[in-house]
Amino acid sequence: MVRAEQSFAFATGYVGCDEEPPGAWRRTGDRVVREPDGWFRFVDRVKDCIRRRGENISSYEVEAAVLEHPGVAAVAAFPVASELAEDEVMVAVVPVDSVLEPADVVRHCVAELPGFAVPRFVDVVGELPLTETGKVRKGVLRERGVSGRTFDRFG
Repeated sequence: MVRAEQSFAFATGYVGCDEEPPGAWRRTGDRVVREPDGWFRFVDRVKDCIRRRGENISSYEVEAAVLEHPGVAAVAAFPVASELAEDEVMVAVVPVDSVLEPADVVRHCVAELPGFAVPRFVDVVGELPLTETGKVRKGVLRERGVSGRTFDRFG
C-alpha cells in the first residue's frame, strides 16, 4: 500500500470507482522489497506470484530468464495447479522463428534460475493474449491451464 504526501501525485482513481481523497492509502497490487539502501525494488504483481515447494517465485524473474534465450521473442510465466499442492510454474513462449524446442527453454532456465523456479510446463504459442494497452492477459493463460492440452512437461 502506498500514499503520497503531495496532492495529486497519483491518479485520483479508476473509472467507475469512488474517487479517493488526496493522501489516502492505495493498494497497488505490486509486491516490492525494501533494499538496505532504503530504495524499493519491484518483485512482481501480487496476483502473478507463484508459490511452489514452499518458495515464492516471481513470474517477472522467470520471464526475464526465459527472455535471455535467443529463440524466445516473448514470454509469460504463470502458476498452474499442481497435483501435489501449491503451484507449478508454466511459461507460454512465442518463438523468434517457428523452431523452438521446449526442452531447450528448460535447459536454459536450469542454468539461469534456482531449481524450484525452473518451469515445469512449456507451451509454445503463436502469440500472447494482450489487453488493449499491451499487457499480457495472464488470467486467460491461467484459465487455459494444463488440462486437456498438449504441451511439454518437465520434472
